[in-house]
Amino acid sequence: MTIILAALPLIATVGCVRTITSVATAPVKATGKVVDWSTTSPSERDRAYARKMRKQAERCHKHPDAPECAQNGYAQQPQR
Repeated sequence: MTIILAALPLIATVGCVRTITSVATAPVKATGKVVDWSTTSPSERDRAYARKMRKQAERCHKHPDAPECAQNGYAQQPQR
């Protein structure tokens, strides 16, 4: 009986330790989420760049005389 009474406080504090651990790690996890949301990974950057280049290529294919297309080789070369 004394062993059960001695173990009872240990069992009761397991939940408290778990709660304290989750409360202590919550700010770290929240900060990690904010940093993840506010930064761009290299793969996301690559996808965005590729999307931008595809859109520009489509625009330049439709309008080869546009100023932003001349430097990419889409504009017709002046004939001599």
